[in-house]
Amino acid sequence: MTSTAEPTLESLRTQLAGAVLTAGDPGYDTARSVWNGEIDRHPAIVVRPAGAADVAAALTYAREAALDVSVRGGGHNFGGAAVVDGGLCLDLSSLQDITVDPVSRTARVGGGATWAQLDAATQEHALAVPGGTVSHTGVGGLTLGGGFGWLTGKHGLSCDNVLSAEVVTADGQILRASADEHPDLFWALRGGGGNFGVVTEFEFRLHPVGPIVHLAMFFWSLEDGAAALRQAREVLETLPGEMGVLVAGLNAPPAPFVPEAHHFQPGYALLIAGFEGEEHHAEAIRGARSGPAPLFEFVSPIPYVELQKLIDDAAPWGILGYEKAAFADGFTDEVIDVITEFLPRKTSPMSIMPVFSMHGAFTEPDDDATAFGGARRKSLAVNIAAIAPEPELHAADRAWVREFWAALVPHASNSAGYVNFMNEYEEDRVRTSYGAAKYDRLARIKAQYDPRNVFHHNANIPPAK
Repeated sequence: MTSTAEPTLESLRTQLAGAVLTAGDPGYDTARSVWNGEIDRHPAIVVRPAGAADVAAALTYAREAALDVSVRGGGHNFGGAAVVDGGLCLDLSSLQDITVDPVSRTARVGGGATWAQLDAATQEHALAVPGGTVSHTGVGGLTLGGGFGWLTGKHGLSCDNVLSAEVVTADGQILRASADEHPDLFWALRGGGGNFGVVTEFEFRLHPVGPIVHLAMFFWSLEDGAAALRQAREVLETLPGEMGVLVAGLNAPPAPFVPEAHHFQPGYALLIAGFEGEEHHAEAIRGARSGPAPLFEFVSPIPYVELQKLIDDAAPWGILGYEKAAFADGFTDEVIDVITEFLPRKTSPMSIMPVFSMHGAFTEPDDDATAFGGARRKSLAVNIAAIAPEPELHAADRAWVREFWAALVPHASNSAGYVNFMNEYEEDRVRTSYGAAKYDRLARIKAQYDPRNVFHHNANIPPAK
């Protein structure tokens, strides 16, 4: 006989090996916090699972109690998708175990680990997984949406390097998804976001990297912006595909490698990371010096783990944030005109426009090899981020982001951009990001694994009817 008793918190606590937190409990406020300080939501219940079985039990409880569900990995999403008012938040920060096998060059990584933790563990063996560019980002959220950073040109996206995943589905099944097991789910997890289940463990392919790599940074003034971006365009045409490249519109940081006279000065930076030794890097960056003279340059060996933390200070925990993004085919004259018109209009010195060069190994897989949205061709991912310490600056730059993005869209190859760079999740933008065929395939897989759309606090793909 099926029980009709209402589920209780006490019954949930007795089922779990992990923790159940409610308002007032020690750790509750930490568990509901996210990177974006603008987000202040209060789940009715936070579950910190001890493993996949706890996740399954919590999902069953949420269904019986009619509670909305959110999943918190690293909590770094701009829109605060990790937490939901009045619902049940699965805080995976309790799942941070990392096991590295240097012989097989693989790593098993808990669903709540951060890239700083994963980089530290793998660099003990001079190995790495392609990750992001801010080290306190969660491994899970970044990977499920795609994941690109310094190593993308050399080893592809984070999701390209997933070998398998332990997944808890909406109905509480615990599955292992890989090329051989549940291959449809495995395909969807690699770029389709958090739509299909809770990933409690990833298995990654590792690559030899570091521990010392090489970095060059060239910085130009706002006045030289057009010339600097045209120079960056020429550099990107000839740079070896395995190099890591970031072009950014930002204020120069007050870092030791920045001359004091240029601290906080707005301008444009070209950063080039090399992983093949000093001579290879020196030859590769030669072209960056053939154009307009930068205000300063910095060329140095750097530990890979420090490269991964290079822009952490530009995105501190608790700051106010808002972003939009689009893909462009390159630094065309039209794109350069838009950038140089709008970048000087930002108000907050922390607001930033990072432009990621998608090249090299990123372009090698077939477009349909994974669920990642966007064509696998050489392109630029242009991110426009309002980052501010106070509401007034943030409000001004939120408007700046929207106006900047609207001016960029007519010259972009994909107006919706990258799902990991979405602050809001309008259905038309999500659909455009994946393209009609891939979106429809994802919707069919969603209908199989999450027909009730339990996992909808994300770049949501509703189940096909």
